Amino acid sequence: MNIHEMYKLWCENAKEDNDLIEELKAVAGNEAEINDRFYKSLEFGTAGLRGVLGAGTNRMNIYTVGQATQGLAASLLKQYENPSVAIAYDSRIKSEVFAKRAAMVLAANGVKAYIFKELVPTPVLSFAVRYLGCKSGIVITASHNPSKYNGFKCYDPDGYQMTDESAAKTLAEIQSIDMFKDIKTVSFEQGLQEGSIEYCADEVMEAFLSAVQTQCVNKGICEKSNLNLIYSPLNGTGNKPVREILKRIGIQNIKVVPEQELPDGNFPTCPYPNPEIRQVFEKALEMTKEFDADLILATDPDCDRVGIAVKDRDGQYQLMSGNEVGAMLLDYLLTQRKAQGTMPPEPIAVKSFVTTNIANKVAAKHGCKIKEVLTGFKYIGEFVTDLEKEGKENNFILGFEESYGYLSGTHARDKDAVVASMLICEMAAFYKSKGKSLIDVMQALYEEFGIYKHTVISLQFEGAEGMQKMQNIMAQLRSEGITSLAGLKVEYFSDYKTLKRTCLASGESEDILLPTTNALVFELEKDNLFIIRPSGTEPKIKAYMTACTESEAEAEAITQKMEQDFRTLIGE
Repeated sequence: MNIHEMYKLWCENAKEDNDLIEELKAVAGNEAEINDRFYKSLEFGTAGLRGVLGAGTNRMNIYTVGQATQGLAASLLKQYENPSVAIAYDSRIKSEVFAKRAAMVLAANGVKAYIFKELVPTPVLSFAVRYLGCKSGIVITASHNPSKYNGFKCYDPDGYQMTDESAAKTLAEIQSIDMFKDIKTVSFEQGLQEGSIEYCADEVMEAFLSAVQTQCVNKGICEKSNLNLIYSPLNGTGNKPVREILKRIGIQNIKVVPEQELPDGNFPTCPYPNPEIRQVFEKALEMTKEFDADLILATDPDCDRVGIAVKDRDGQYQLMSGNEVGAMLLDYLLTQRKAQGTMPPEPIAVKSFVTTNIANKVAAKHGCKIKEVLTGFKYIGEFVTDLEKEGKENNFILGFEESYGYLSGTHARDKDAVVASMLICEMAAFYKSKGKSLIDVMQALYEEFGIYKHTVISLQFEGAEGMQKMQNIMAQLRSEGITSLAGLKVEYFSDYKTLKRTCLASGESEDILLPTTNALVFELEKDNLFIIRPSGTEPKIKAYMTACTESEAEAEAITQKMEQDFRTLIGE
């Protein structure tokens, strides 16, 4: 079926959503617009679906959500007797609509659906899957993407995002389903009456918060420190649970950014609701004129990532990177657990391979092992589950990624900005009681281990042409390679598709003991690093640059030259 036949089919069948009907009428005769909506189907993978809201096979709508849910139901029914699925959603446009549609499809297929009464953070869904004994979980979210996006993430029974094997089984079912003819549904009200759809009890959230609070390592420190905090949930799901957990640990001086407090999928004051960027902190920074905050905290819309800004000694606020916060949290947890005699016999921390190597030095100082995994927090969740199966879950100290995702504790198997917010505030309170800011703490780590300046650049590639360009860039770098960047020689080249790490001087290779992924790593001399990979969930390529030096000025110069050389190399 060609694109125009697909467009006609949708015009004839997509009658349940008036927004889709109007959109299809609006693009009539516009070749480019029709092509972009129908040139492919949204890809279902380990991250589920993610895409722009709207009409078409390449959009997030009730039909693509219904098709994915029908496929999930078919896959579960082949594997389990009487399976159930937990469903959560965030504040995004259509999130509640999509969540209820998923529940209606599951119920019609004989799969029990537990759905939350209101929006909740993604880590709560991860917790609920295991707490309720479900065989899968669904959360409707596009994390920190702009408001035009939404997504459909699926979870395995252990509470982490689907593995490749599970995703492949579900995809095989999805591909056999006609989204207009083969999707079963019951009304949401009928599902509630019959018991095939059930709202999650309040005890689920209470159990989650109680589990989070057990991760405190310095109980009572927050009441004593008089920490001043500004918090923004960025119009997302963190508002209630983050404020509640901070209240429970004794954070008293807290102001919430009013324009970003309540759920709003349009994100009117932060069009890119990503706590990695300074723009989302602008409203909070305005508040510091009236409120002398020690710390500013922002969680993304589905509250699985958290970013911070810290006041320095000159009264200015500096954003701290995910690498820096992860390194500080690891050092804090290891230091305090050692001091309190609660260090496990074989402590272990887990990080993605693109995350800072200063963490390796911090861990080594405390006798903690570091495990490196691929990007994607499911690999950290999977590792924690394996520890639990061996009876060694208490050895787990911290899991983290440079992209502002952290997990302490085994209550969730996904990154958790609720527990991370709690521990960051506790850490800031502890160091404030010692007369230090988190900037002072990070500077001390740099003085001890060397400066590690980390920079991530993201190159956007929208649409069909953009996808092809991404593929061409990766193919070019694989075939032609890089011998130097920023005047620094490449010593080792790793291709995570072939799982080979090669010494450029000798030509000798060794195996990389990880699953395959589309990533290239160039290890430069003097511990400098360049990594490139396409995003698994967004139309962009990410380049990770590490400058390892003894001075800030030198690190900045290396970073700028590295980025310039890379952009020249790919013709940007």
